[in-house]
Amino acid sequence: MASLSPLLKTATPVVVDRASGCWIHGTDGQDYLDFTTGIGVTSTGHCHPKVVEAAREQTGKIIHAQYTTVMHQPLLQLTEKLGEVLPSGLDSVFYANSGSEAVEASVRLARMATGRPNIVVFQGGFHGRTVAAATLTTAGTRFSAGFSPLMGGVHMAPFPYAYRYGWDIATAVDFCLQELDYLFATRTAPNDTAAFLIEPALGDGGYLPTPPAFLEGLRERADRHGILLILDEVQAGCGRTGKFWGYQHSSITPDILVTAKGIASGFPISAMAASTALMEQGWPGSQGGTYGGNAVAAAAACATLDVFEEESLVENSRQRGVQLTAGLEKIQTDHGVIGDVRGNGLMLGIEFTGADGKPDAATALAVQQATTRQGLLTLTCGPLGNVVRLIPALVVSESEIDTGLERFAAALSEVAGRD
Repeated sequence: MASLSPLLKTATPVVVDRASGCWIHGTDGQDYLDFTTGIGVTSTGHCHPKVVEAAREQTGKIIHAQYTTVMHQPLLQLTEKLGEVLPSGLDSVFYANSGSEAVEASVRLARMATGRPNIVVFQGGFHGRTVAAATLTTAGTRFSAGFSPLMGGVHMAPFPYAYRYGWDIATAVDFCLQELDYLFATRTAPNDTAAFLIEPALGDGGYLPTPPAFLEGLRERADRHGILLILDEVQAGCGRTGKFWGYQHSSITPDILVTAKGIASGFPISAMAASTALMEQGWPGSQGGTYGGNAVAAAAACATLDVFEEESLVENSRQRGVQLTAGLEKIQTDHGVIGDVRGNGLMLGIEFTGADGKPDAATALAVQQATTRQGLLTLTCGPLGNVVRLIPALVVSESEIDTGLERFAAALSEVAGRD
């Protein structure tokens, strides 16, 4: 008798019977308000009717049309739709299945285009679990430990984590940009550096928005030294932060953008976008993949983008994010264990700290488990495991946010009552 690998750890005991919108209905007969969305994937909610119908219709036409053998219409349509939301000038797109694959494709392109070997990443970043992507990931040792040697040519610079440093954001940004310049002097010369790779908001690293001034400092250095700026929008993109792309909270434009997760409401597809001129600098045959740009996933992505526009989901993300943030900040005043509430849109992190100001992973985990008992699904994150993240679907309603806040407050009270 076969069983799932014991290395897979689930955050909740819930077994899904069915799901709709922001709700998961368990085989235990309970209804759970889902503030995890499959780690930011089901952007239009579970089983949005238009996405379901698009996938169902496409399944009846062709399921797998390998895109380096024959082209299919959903991928052409998706490319046209993405062109309407991608940054100006990023007019060439490569498709894969996962965020890790798209990130690795971006690094491959950057190295080929510049002829330089090194990539600079930033502390706390998460870029995937495959060997190259895990090398680029610094959100925790669990993602890269135990299968060295990893990919060479990767250098890490500090991220402006103001709360951890105990500084204001401007001070943290100034310090981290100075340290980046020091990295150029000590580890990777600018003319050896192909790209900066950064998330516009850290995901697994703690749900930390990247300060606009830091992105702008990276853009200035990239332009000055001929370095490419890669934005990993796998988790922060597709309306998650109240803008369509997370980087749009700043004034910069990336050279390469990577997206996945929320682009297709749960179907596996990812994309890397760059200018045609940059994409042409990759080597022939360096892009491809058996399942990349799957026809059904592409059709679901097209429907997802239609729903985004028809239902104003990016604006709803912004509005409901303001509501959720205000509610969490009110809860924070009543519970001394919450050290920081942060984020943009519907990508919010709650950092737990003890009376001594040190990270409190035990309380974060206890609260996350208690939310499940209260009928609210949440996840933890952060290198030290002391952050609870809230990631509602972008279709979430005002009343559902209120319900989520009530259940989160109840979970905190439940944990406090045990202490």
